[in-house]
Amino acid sequence: MLGKLGRILGMGRASDVISVKQGDDSSADDGPLIRLSGVSKILGAGDSRTQALDHVDLEIERGEFLSVNGPSGCGKTTLLSILGLLDSPSEGRYELNGHEATKLSAAQRAHVRNREIGFIFQSFNLIGDLSVAENVDLPLSYLGIPARERSDRVMEALSRFNLAEFASRHPSELSGGHQQRVAVARAVVGRPEILLADEPTGNLNSEQAAVVIEMLSELHAGGATICLVSHDPRWSEVARRTVNLFDGIIVEPDFI
Repeated sequence: MLGKLGRILGMGRASDVISVKQGDDSSADDGPLIRLSGVSKILGAGDSRTQALDHVDLEIERGEFLSVNGPSGCGKTTLLSILGLLDSPSEGRYELNGHEATKLSAAQRAHVRNREIGFIFQSFNLIGDLSVAENVDLPLSYLGIPARERSDRVMEALSRFNLAEFASRHPSELSGGHQQRVAVARAVVGRPEILLADEPTGNLNSEQAAVVIEMLSELHAGGATICLVSHDPRWSEVARRTVNLFDGIIVEPDFI
């Protein structure tokens, strides 16, 4: 039932895992929160072999709002999957808070994903059999948080995005805009340091998209580090920095 979401939220009970929270890890250097060096990703094999990313160099500072723009098929989602520890590069180095993330075990990667990274998807990825409150509670259920605190956190997140009145409803009873707001609430309820968003306004009309854009802007103002991939030019207007991707390569803006 959980599908991709279950893989992201998979339990990671591992010792000696890294933390990306500021001040939690004395071994981290003073460099960027995220650093990719010569990262490439090859998908498939033989005649179906595709170079999704081609020697990408990228740095993201703590508290930055980065928009990665580019046409469909340029490697944006692959890049986000690597940043979110859902996939590994075929070549190159990924450093997260000064640690080489590519050397983490599967359990350690799951641990970091569940505690430090929030995901927002174009398709919402809400579970139809669960209520809105239960969907938002799902990440907390993997953290061993007492039920009372979980309930308080869920209602705090729903109230923050004006969703409290929909707590007992199911996703099918909501509009696309409300479903995406629920997805954002679920992404932030665990208080992650990093938010990764994959085309978060791709399935929304212009009015609904404007609400989501405002929500993410407010989260960034509150200190969140956000990396968002999209082909929607409006994100370039609210993000603090824009990177352009084309055929797996970072290019100058006028190249696309």
